[in-house]
Amino acid sequence: MSASPSTPTVVKLGGSCLDDLDGSWWDDLARHGQDSPLVLVHGWSKPLKKLDARYSEPSAILRDRYGNQSRWTTPEVIDDIKTVSAVLAEDVLGRLEQRGITAERLLGSDGLVSAGEGERWWWREKQLVELENLVGPITGVDPAPLKNLQPGHAYLVTPLARNAAGREVNTDADRAAAAIAGATGASDLVLVTDVAHLLIDGHPVSRISAREAAAFRDKGARGGMRKKLRAAGEALECGVERVVIGSAAVTELLNGTTGTLITDAHASGEGASA
Repeated sequence: MSASPSTPTVVKLGGSCLDDLDGSWWDDLARHGQDSPLVLVHGWSKPLKKLDARYSEPSAILRDRYGNQSRWTTPEVIDDIKTVSAVLAEDVLGRLEQRGITAERLLGSDGLVSAGEGERWWWREKQLVELENLVGPITGVDPAPLKNLQPGHAYLVTPLARNAAGREVNTDADRAAAAIAGATGASDLVLVTDVAHLLIDGHPVSRISAREAAAFRDKGARGGMRKKLRAAGEALECGVERVVIGSAAVTELLNGTTGTLITDAHASGEGASA
């Protein structure tokens, strides 16, 4: 079944890899965007570290009692995220518009992404202490602000959210992209990062089932890849047909030339392959 012209492709742009995406990568994205609406969700880790050296310090990252990592987010950090995101958005929107794709920026906290109550207990200097950290888990996406989902147009989403108390909070960009893909009925979620494939035991994996990806996430994956695999599972549970992780052009990732393809275990019946 072919996708509707209003069905978007959702692409998460890793903050660590944006500087490495050359003109040919953007040319390819624009060609894809002529046939499918685009929703781009961006990270900001590298630009934030460039803004202020304190964001590279170990103390900038907290770990909760369950072992999950999070950036320690205060109102000042939210402001800095907005500052670097505005600069990033100007660059991304300019690249798209030069290639014939109209584009607009949208803050997730402007009615798009809702968040729940965040964890309050965090490990800091080997002590479990209560801290206010403006980070919250995604509880819902209202696609209404994405009013112009049509070929030739793109949205760039800054993955902030708003909680039940009306406060703006930080949230994980990969999981925000997954939630947006599910809410908009996207068939594809592309997680563009700085690694070419998922690696298991040092070997690149070209295809893997959702079940096997979840098992590796819980036993062997670390850091950013663990979050990406969690996001992939959440997207597939929300009805997204396939998730691709990699560092290549979007059409190459979608046609299986490179990267790691993750599909629902029950639908594909396939396991990991090198």
